[in-house]
Amino acid sequence: MRLKFTKMHGLGNDFVVFDATHAWLELSREQLRRISDRHFGVGCDQILLVEQPRQPDTDFYYRIFNADGSEVEQCGNGARCFVRYVREHGLTGKIEIRVGTLGGVIVPRLGADGQVTVNMGVPEFDPSRIPFQAERRAPTYMLDVGGRQVEICALSMGNPHAVQFVPDVERAPVQTEGAAIEVHPRFPQRVNAGYVQVVNRGHIRLRVFERGAGETLACGTGACAAVAAGIQRGLLDRRVTVTTRGGDLGILWEGEGKPVMMTGPAVTVFEGELELEAI
Repeated sequence: MRLKFTKMHGLGNDFVVFDATHAWLELSREQLRRISDRHFGVGCDQILLVEQPRQPDTDFYYRIFNADGSEVEQCGNGARCFVRYVREHGLTGKIEIRVGTLGGVIVPRLGADGQVTVNMGVPEFDPSRIPFQAERRAPTYMLDVGGRQVEICALSMGNPHAVQFVPDVERAPVQTEGAAIEVHPRFPQRVNAGYVQVVNRGHIRLRVFERGAGETLACGTGACAAVAAGIQRGLLDRRVTVTTRGGDLGILWEGEGKPVMMTGPAVTVFEGELELEAI
């Protein structure tokens, strides 16, 4: 079958986006992997499906699939691309939309300067809701990774995150240790492994090994999780610039029980059609 697609990115975290508002689109795990493959497909970190709303108080439903074909709850950089996509393709005239996801409702807003601000929801620190295996909520937890004890903050931004603070993010073992943390048995649904270097109280540097995708150039939910974890530990102020390998995001969190607000760019790269074999 032939499918029209749009290639987009948010700070280098790249996506293939399909419009499934007019006809149901169900892709197999192998088809998702083929599309994501940078040699045999279009190439991307995640695939996004734009669907009709499933709740009466929302405008759209948003499905996210990682490069390995697994479906996940949330993607912050994808959320910014989502609102730009539906505007550019005439699917809505609104500049602010309510979008249902597996991780809950998010509210992205397209600014006049092209930047997108997204209400990413309230961070969840209760272990049972992350989910994370722990007897009770704590500021940090010790995680056994290959016989070494690693101190992490565990929380959910609609998807699970393990955040650790390091002196130099460029020297952090993201590829090796991050891959081991992603599949750690204490995270039954796997986890995004974030590495944070505090530059000052209003600026951090971040790298994330994303669940099902590996290290990406930027991770929106990872940026939100990193700032929330830093504020909880008293390391950061409420407004923080997060520098990723793909560029900067602005994160604002007013504290416990409040939603995290994320601001950053969303870019359309090109559009095309692909021939997809039945797999």
